[in-house]
Amino acid sequence: MAKGKFALGAIIGAAAGIVAGILTAPKSGKETREDLKQKAEGLKNEAVKKKDETAERADKVVKEVKTKAGELKNRAENAIDGAKDGFKK
Repeated sequence: MAKGKFALGAIIGAAAGIVAGILTAPKSGKETREDLKQKAEGLKNEAVKKKDETAERADKVVKEVKTKAGELKNRAENAIDGAKDGFKK
């Protein structure tokens, strides 16, 4: 969770720095707006990429947890069956 907060803070900080740099640059309003548009598009693409990476990692973790849960369920069922067989004898 701390890595996610750090990454979010880094992205926000980078965006603020980019905007501040663009706004203080000696360019016309039209050029400045175009620069802002390009930078915003780049940040959007980066955010989408991070979202997709996070979703992939989450899917992987969910699959692993389901697999482990299934294994534990099977082990518990086997233990119960073994206990039942032991009581029958």
